Amino acid sequence: MSVEAAHAAGLLMLLSHPIRCRAFAELARHGKDGVTIFEMSIHLDVPQAEAAELLGRLVGADVATGSGNGYYRVRDGVLREAAQALDRTQPIAPLLSEYPQLKSFFSHGRLTSLPPTLSERAQQMAELFARFLAVDGVLSEAEVNDRIAAAADDVAAVRRMLVESGWLERDRAGTSYGSARRLPATAVSPR
Repeated sequence: MSVEAAHAAGLLMLLSHPIRCRAFAELARHGKDGVTIFEMSIHLDVPQAEAAELLGRLVGADVATGSGNGYYRVRDGVLREAAQALDRTQPIAPLLSEYPQLKSFFSHGRLTSLPPTLSERAQQMAELFARFLAVDGVLSEAEVNDRIAAAADDVAAVRRMLVESGWLERDRAGTSYGSARRLPATAVSPR
C-alpha cells in the first residue's frame, strides 16, 4: 500500500468514529469562520476537555488546522485528496490515465457503465480492458472473470464486450478464452 493510500485509510478510520465524524462535520459546516473549543463542546454537547481532545486529533491527523487565535478549521479538500489517493491505487488507474475520454464511465477506479455498443468509445473501452486483462495464452472463464472483477461489477457484460469486439476469442465450449488480436504499441490518443 502506498503512503498516500495508507494516509487515506487512516483518515477513514479516524472519521469512522461517530463523534469524530460529527466534529469534522461541524468544522466543515462553519467553514472559514471556524469554531473554538467552547463552541465545539456546545455543538457536540460534550465537555470542553473532550471537544479539545477531538479537535486535537483532527489537527494531528492533518484534516483540520488550529490557529493561534483559538479557532479550528477544516483543511480544504482533505476528503477529496483522500478519495483521489485511493482511486490511484485501483488496478486499472494507470491504464485509465491513457484513456481520459473514458473516465466518465468509471467511479473510483470501477467501471460504472458501458458506452453504447457501436460507438467509438465502446471500441476504446474494449481496448482498455484488453490491455487490462493482458491475456497471454489461454485462460479459463473463471480466470477471465477474476481479472475483470478487479475493475468492473458487471463481469459478464465486459467479457461479452471483449468477445464481440474481437479482443477475446472463446472456444466452442465457452470455457476458455485467448487473445484474438494483438494490442497496438500505444494507447489511443486523447480526444
